[in-house]
Amino acid sequence: MTSAKASTAPVDSPYYFMQKAVDLVGTSPHPQNKIAATLFGGKPNDLWSVTRTNHWPAMIDVKIGRTQDIGNSSGTLHAETACILTVPEATEGASLCITDPCCPNCAKNIAEAGIKKIYIDHKGFKKDFFKRRGDHFDSMSMQICAKAGVSVYELNRKEQTITPIIEVPLSFTPPDDSPIVIEPIESAAEAVLRIGVQKSSQIHHRRKFAMAFAQDSQGQKFMITVRAHAVIGFTMNNLNEALEIMTPQDKYSFIQEPVNRLLMFLARKGWRLMDGYLYASQIPTAREQVNLVGAGIKRITVGDFQKSRDPYGFQAMETLKRAGILIYD
Repeated sequence: MTSAKASTAPVDSPYYFMQKAVDLVGTSPHPQNKIAATLFGGKPNDLWSVTRTNHWPAMIDVKIGRTQDIGNSSGTLHAETACILTVPEATEGASLCITDPCCPNCAKNIAEAGIKKIYIDHKGFKKDFFKRRGDHFDSMSMQICAKAGVSVYELNRKEQTITPIIEVPLSFTPPDDSPIVIEPIESAAEAVLRIGVQKSSQIHHRRKFAMAFAQDSQGQKFMITVRAHAVIGFTMNNLNEALEIMTPQDKYSFIQEPVNRLLMFLARKGWRLMDGYLYASQIPTAREQVNLVGAGIKRITVGDFQKSRDPYGFQAMETLKRAGILIYD
């Protein structure tokens, strides 16, 4: 999806990329809250960008429709997450322009994808939707960005001003006490994945985890293992802080589920998930399953069909399986 209206701003400026989002936002199929985002990066003479709105992935739109929830999740992809899941470039160090302030779930995905700057259109702060949901932006989204080293700015296209909300030095490195395990492999084989699952099940005893085979742009193959953990920048080493982090605020949490964490890591690296080699130790959450569909994934292997974070994961699985959208091995 690209902008139809040309911007007069230089093509390497945030104003230009914000205009691309603003030009497209009206095409969002959402009946009330239309949002668009442009993710961009690269060098000045080799820039890339992708613009997306919040929308229903085609498979959900056609086979389920827009009125039915997937578990406790809507069937929509948020614009920010849609950019991350569909961009063909590595998102490490990229920037994001958004027409509206981001929710905590998108803030977690932005942080895990290695995006370093967020620009929010100033008009987004004046919308009724933000006035109703702004508490989560202040108490969670901004805390996630600050901890992860993501700078956030308010951008006014008319006045040509950029005002810092959070500004983090580019040299800042967030703590990571649950690093993602990356192991080079010679071939993508079911036996290799099975051995990896057995080993990870012992290492991550009683912890949710996900594994996948992925390939980089040079064709090198890797086995990637991630477990559920607080979003990057938060540490679970302090018991009091860990209890606070694990306590949900309404429908939001600081915990990044393993499948979401895996998808964001792949985007961060610009790696391609290899078809048929995605494993989750238990049924993913409803939102994770919607993100899988949005990423174009059609099959997932599940270790324990009796476990999910909550009942909505089971409901989402039944809905997507019945519609023939996701295959669960």
